[in-house]
Amino acid sequence: MAKSRIQFICQNCGTVHARWAGKCDSCGAWNTLVEEGTAGGIGSGPQSQKSARKGRAVALTTLSGEIEDAPRIATGISELDRATGGGFVRGSALLVGGDPGIGKSTLLTQAAAALANRGNRIIYVSGEEAVAQIRLRAQRLGAASSPVELAAETNVEDILATISDGPRPDLLILDSIQTLWTDLAESAPGTVTQVRAAAQAMIRFAKSTGCAVVLVGHVTKDGQIAGPRVVEHMVDAVLYFEGEGNHHYRILRTVKNRFGPTDEIGVFEMGDKGLREVPNPSELFLGERSEKAPGAAVFAGMEGTRPVLAEIQALVAPSPLGTPRRAVVGWDSARLSMVLAVLEAHCGVKFSQHDVYLNVAGGYRIAEPAADLAVAAALVSSLTGLALPADCVYFGEISLSGAVRAVAHAPQRLKEAEKLGFGKAVMPILSEELPASLATGSFQPEALSELVARIAAGTK
Repeated sequence: MAKSRIQFICQNCGTVHARWAGKCDSCGAWNTLVEEGTAGGIGSGPQSQKSARKGRAVALTTLSGEIEDAPRIATGISELDRATGGGFVRGSALLVGGDPGIGKSTLLTQAAAALANRGNRIIYVSGEEAVAQIRLRAQRLGAASSPVELAAETNVEDILATISDGPRPDLLILDSIQTLWTDLAESAPGTVTQVRAAAQAMIRFAKSTGCAVVLVGHVTKDGQIAGPRVVEHMVDAVLYFEGEGNHHYRILRTVKNRFGPTDEIGVFEMGDKGLREVPNPSELFLGERSEKAPGAAVFAGMEGTRPVLAEIQALVAPSPLGTPRRAVVGWDSARLSMVLAVLEAHCGVKFSQHDVYLNVAGGYRIAEPAADLAVAAALVSSLTGLALPADCVYFGEISLSGAVRAVAHAPQRLKEAEKLGFGKAVMPILSEELPASLATGSFQPEALSELVARIAAGTK
């Protein structure tokens, strides 16, 4: 009989080592390697089987056939339903991550109360707070009268025994997965082994009973969900709850969804009585815009299927240093370096003796390359001291040759700009017909140099 192989797993980052060492080669943490046999865990069968049983044949089918929509539980909170793709899917597991104090528990408490008021059985299990603390939050949110069932427990076996007593719950919220522990693993709660085993047990319960399970996860200082990344692969959807501490709005961003679109966002505003939905986030991001200041350009972006308008601010100032500063907030710093290089190489705009500061107003973060044109316009506007037209939006990707490339979802971007009163657009050449209000004032440059010449000439 073959001897089971022993491996050592880092309890901090989850890296597998063939032999024990005092320091993990991946994350650099000391004394975090724990011995673990390969006979159990994910990807292996039960340890109690002395001999392998003969497998049974399963039925094979084709790709064509009837398709049933996933049964969903709509919460009535439109921004949350948008991020999840229409509501919680029965029998699915969803992972929600976010910084401490960002509002994860507040959002889930409001969602639990809304679903319970609609006649669903909702169970909220907290491993971090006592029942009295949850009741205080519910009173502050005005949800104390909702028939949500509460419990404060961290043992997985006790939780499963509790929720199995009575009717099947429609939604189970576990706050958080890092506090749970199971009798099957001997390590401390929060370690890689415990998090993986607890998540596997709860996901198995969701798949076998049809109950939707929401797991709350802590995040690291880098903004990633703490624990093994295998948990993100096991669940059906991963949501990140983002926001800046000095801003009152929060963004619920979808990064994985097996039952709906990804890269969707839901926007909320944090207040004294909890989270309030923001149906039109563009008005929120443009609410305090200065229309006559140079160095500000309005970018028409996309978040999943939702168009969002945000203001990009640039400040170009003479530098007293030999190496000028380059500071970016809300955008990719490497992308800024590329735009600056293209402006210098193909447009003759020199930034080598200037400090460059770039900021996305309101703490909003932009990841798509369509913001290149808006960034370039803001940089040239700040350098020349000429304000851009207040009723103009910008979007388009800049190539290394200086050409302006087309981007996806241009009609949706233009419709959002038209709805908010913008009458001009600077964008790549499009094959689609422009809206009537934007057709007369639109400018479609083939090269970035055309836009730079237009801004430098002060053409409005």
